[in-house]
Amino acid sequence: MRRLTFENSRGESITFYRDPFVIESLTGISEVDSSIQGQVSPYQDGDTYVDTILQPRYPTLECAIKYTNLQEIKAYRKEVLRVCNPKLGLGKLTLELDGDVKEIHATLDSVPTFPDKGENAYQRFMIVWKCPNPYWRDPQEVSRALRAYEGKFTFPFTFPVQFGIEGDVTTLQNDGDTSTPVTISIQGPISRPMIENRTTGKHITVNTTLSPEEILYIDTSRQHKRVEIYRGNQIIRAMGYLNHNSDFWELEVGDNEIRYRADEGLAEAIAAISWHNQYVGM
Repeated sequence: MRRLTFENSRGESITFYRDPFVIESLTGISEVDSSIQGQVSPYQDGDTYVDTILQPRYPTLECAIKYTNLQEIKAYRKEVLRVCNPKLGLGKLTLELDGDVKEIHATLDSVPTFPDKGENAYQRFMIVWKCPNPYWRDPQEVSRALRAYEGKFTFPFTFPVQFGIEGDVTTLQNDGDTSTPVTISIQGPISRPMIENRTTGKHITVNTTLSPEEILYIDTSRQHKRVEIYRGNQIIRAMGYLNHNSDFWELEVGDNEIRYRADEGLAEAIAAISWHNQYVGM
């Protein structure tokens, strides 16, 4: 089975399957261009491999309107043009293929094209999307919760010193084909929270104190990288609170050991870490 659904930024959706829109061809689902990055030293033969970068993905759909009545054709054509409008920006493609379901953010590369029917019984059309992020992902977001470290270390101190109680250390598994960004939500009260990916040695430390009414939100994706504090209906930009050596880390493929701690915090200060597994094709 091969069924494709596009939902635009207004929440309108259209499904291409059998009736009334019959899929004749669907390409750009697994294939995507890549660019090999290299560098050359003076007098070097060839070059030195640095990385491989995937280019944007271009899913291309060739379809036919199943009906032959002119009024029905006009109505369905109008529906396709309304939902698949390039001016609406990023939407979402969802593909069901042989029992597997994946989704990807996409925008229209051009207005859908409807060639002249000629002697054909059905009206055919073609749609090309552009996916700036080429990775397919699971529709279901994976989420895990961790408890905070309770700090005990204060100045001045006397021996014996109690440096603190270790926070949660857990293993998060990325089942995708590539590393994937995470979102982190931390509910106060807590002071100077730190989330570390021990597998990569990278951490995010935020030099601030959250009240019980505040939530710290972190997004490590390259496209939407941000640190914010939510206080009721107020959104506070908090990039300036990041510790200077913090990294917007991602989950590597496979197991990732994650540690959550803080200078001060109560048991209620839970951190929720969420992500989507990402795939290079279907």
